[in-house]
Amino acid sequence: MSIKAAPSILSGDFSKMGEEAARMQSAGADMIHCDVMDGVFVPNLTFGPKMVADIKKCVSIPMDVHLMITEPERYIGHFIKSGANYLSFHVEATTKAKEILLAIRYAGVKTGIAICPETPLGSIYDLLGDCDFVVVMGVHPGFSGQKYIPDTTERIKTLKREIIARGLNVEIEMDGGANESNIDEIIAAGSDINVSGSCAFNSPNPEKIIKKFQGLC
Repeated sequence: MSIKAAPSILSGDFSKMGEEAARMQSAGADMIHCDVMDGVFVPNLTFGPKMVADIKKCVSIPMDVHLMITEPERYIGHFIKSGANYLSFHVEATTKAKEILLAIRYAGVKTGIAICPETPLGSIYDLLGDCDFVVVMGVHPGFSGQKYIPDTTERIKTLKREIIARGLNVEIEMDGGANESNIDEIIAAGSDINVSGSCAFNSPNPEKIIKKFQGLC
């Protein structure tokens, strides 16, 4: 299974989101990561399903939509219609996690559960069988540019062992704080999808960053 790089459009220039996404695709990105924040679950606001739909028009790679919103069950239908190919939500944000996972999967979209740094991994183990991927947060959700929480590496290792022990085909996506100096240890720990932020969008050589996040250099 190849390792995927997913640049987060949150670090792009909001005045030309489509162009920014296309630039990352041209640089070799495997998918475009879209952080959707509601100002309630996290103290920041970003964008909604229309922005996802408009960005999707500009690229042919999958749209990886990460919902950081309360009661995601109210909105998953809108993001499925917007063209999300991967759709994740936070276990901390709902009491209907299994129901949401099944609804996303029924719609033919890759389904994922996201987990904050302070939330015990065991809280999602019973949901793994209904997931295609798990988003492990390397920072506290809400803002880009935060420093990587070192304990995340061990959390990835632990989760990978649990997935293997259960005989499941579930990818691990690491989101937050990854950069050129720590991505090798993140990949070695077992991450399958790596979200990059400013280090890709602000780099004079995003192709090199994306290859690094794919474990290719």
